[in-house]
Amino acid sequence: MEPESALIARSKQGDNAAFSALVSRYEDRIFNLAHKVCVGMPAEAEDVYQETFLTAFKKLSRFRADSDLGTWLYRIASNLCWMRFRKKRAEPVVPILDRAHHHEDGTESPAGDMFRDWSDGPEEFARKKVLREAVEAALRDLPVDYRLVVVLRDVEGLSNEVTAKVMRLSLAATKSRLHRGRLFLRNRLDKVAAS
Repeated sequence: MEPESALIARSKQGDNAAFSALVSRYEDRIFNLAHKVCVGMPAEAEDVYQETFLTAFKKLSRFRADSDLGTWLYRIASNLCWMRFRKKRAEPVVPILDRAHHHEDGTESPAGDMFRDWSDGPEEFARKKVLREAVEAALRDLPVDYRLVVVLRDVEGLSNEVTAKVMRLSLAATKSRLHRGRLFLRNRLDKVAAS
């Protein structure tokens, strides 16, 4: 496997194959970050994912080797998520049904079948659905500055130090946001478990 530094150097010289190799190394992580931070906004998450690599391509000549490429990409994605979140917060929300639609006569639209997990029985499926919805709702309600830190640290597995670099925060501020974010999520999920 070619070293990342060599791929970066070749990419800066206009080698598209080298840049594609860099994208393939980070695409899963950026995709996961975008979808976890932009929870409840799948179209926005897709845009963030694509814009991250487009921005990286345009600005790669300015990338300095004093930080890790992954940290730089996470920073780009985090900034894009933050900007889109702020923009969305100002827009009116119109819900779009993407799950099964139950008609007044008791029938269900066929689109509901694609959301079923046939490997589990109905009770297990219902339990997983409630848990998934509770986690998504808790993440969605978590303020975005805490959500970014929680996703980078707990979902993506970055260290506190790297998360602080990505967020351009002090280590103490990162730990504080992480602690508050985790407490928020735990309190929300405890309420669901108790009900």
